[in-house]
Amino acid sequence: MVLLGEIFPDFIADTQMGTIRFHEWLDNSWGILFSHPNDFTPVCTTELAQVMKLMPEFNRLGVKVIALSCNSVESHVKWIEDIKSYASLTGQEFPYPIIEDKSRKLITLLGMLDPAERDQETGLPMSARAVYIIDPNKKMRLSILYPATTGRNFDEILRTIESLQLTEKYKVATPVNWKKGDDVMIDPSVSDEEAKKCYSDINTIYVPSGKTYMRVVPQPTDT
Repeated sequence: MVLLGEIFPDFIADTQMGTIRFHEWLDNSWGILFSHPNDFTPVCTTELAQVMKLMPEFNRLGVKVIALSCNSVESHVKWIEDIKSYASLTGQEFPYPIIEDKSRKLITLLGMLDPAERDQETGLPMSARAVYIIDPNKKMRLSILYPATTGRNFDEILRTIESLQLTEKYKVATPVNWKKGDDVMIDPSVSDEEAKKCYSDINTIYVPSGKTYMRVVPQPTDT
C-alpha cells in the first residue's frame, strides 16, 4: 500500500484510450486516480458521470483524471455509453481513461481491495472506492478509501485539491470546512517574526493556554 509522501508506483495498463505508462501519462501534472468495483453498477455510474461533468474544474486546477474498474476495455467502452447518458452528455467524447484490471493486479498493488465485497460470478475480492491524489513529483499527497457501497463526494475531492495546491505554494494550512476564498491559518512552522514579514493582517485568536498558534490570515493570492 502506498503511503502519503511516497512515490506513487509506475505501471503499464490498458485503457479505452490505449495503453499508458502511468508516470509518462501524468507528466508534470497533478493527477487523481479513483477505482471502482465493477462496470455497469449504479453507484459507479453516478460517480463517473459526475466526474465527466466536473472536467472543466479538474482542467482549471491542472489535474489529470484516470479511473480504474475491474473489467475489460471492451466492457468499459460499452459502459461509457451508459455513463454519458446518465450525465446527459451523450454528444460528447468521454474525456478520461478507464483502466482495465480484470486480474485485480493493480488494485492489489495499490491497496484498493475491499475484502468484504466479492464478485458474484468469480468470488474474487472487489475494489474499494479509493481516491489517490498525486502531485507533479509523482508523490501521493492524499488518499481516501470508501467501501464499495458508499459513493464519493467529488465536491470534497475538489476542495482537497484546492487546499493541497494552496498549501504547497504558501506556508499556510486550511482549517475545518475551509473552502476556496476563506481565511486560512499560518503554518505552525512559521515564527511570529516571519509571519509579520509575510502578512499585514494577522488575527491571533486567544486560547486559554496563552499560546499564539491560532493565527488567521486571508487566503493568499498571486494578485
